[in-house]
Amino acid sequence: MTVLQALLAFGVAAALLTITPGLDTALVLRTAAVEGPKRAALAGVGIVAGCLVWGAAVAFGLGALLDASQLAFQVLKWAGAAYLVWLGVNLILKPRDRFDAASAPVQDGDGLAWMRRGFLTNLLNPKVGVFYVSFLPQFLPQGVAAGPFIFLLAALHGAMGLAWFAALIAATRPIAGALQKAAIVRWLDRLTGGVFLAFGLRLALERR
Repeated sequence: MTVLQALLAFGVAAALLTITPGLDTALVLRTAAVEGPKRAALAGVGIVAGCLVWGAAVAFGLGALLDASQLAFQVLKWAGAAYLVWLGVNLILKPRDRFDAASAPVQDGDGLAWMRRGFLTNLLNPKVGVFYVSFLPQFLPQGVAAGPFIFLLAALHGAMGLAWFAALIAATRPIAGALQKAAIVRWLDRLTGGVFLAFGLRLALERR
């Protein structure tokens, strides 16, 4: 896999994952609907900052290990593949019937307080770190330094997140309404599950 192929494949997968409803989407939607676009934008910036911290930790901690050890690569490959397949099968077989944007917590505060809440939402969620460990390394081309490239992928994911949050804020009501429709939520979950399953199987078959 060349660098260009890796970036294109990651772009497709990350775009689908970015638009799939989750806690981050709930926080931005709820903040935009109740507190206004400025605070929602600050929360979105905080969320992406949290992703970048996890991305840096994975890239430069895990990256050094991957560069040095073939055994570490194999162990991570099989663990990541199993995790992604498990996530994919569960999303396909047990999709949600609804995504309740109103379930995100509402708290008082102004300015940087909203950025801090978004930041802590991701930074204190170990699932983000586990996901990055499982997902990002499979897009590493042969012969490329692991740390910088993995962090580049995390930064690209963050940029997609900012663009998606901007779209959410600009169209809060229509998107919030769509995300409450059972058919749309089930379709998004199954689509994301298919992406997880495909990349998990691909990771299991990948040779370094």
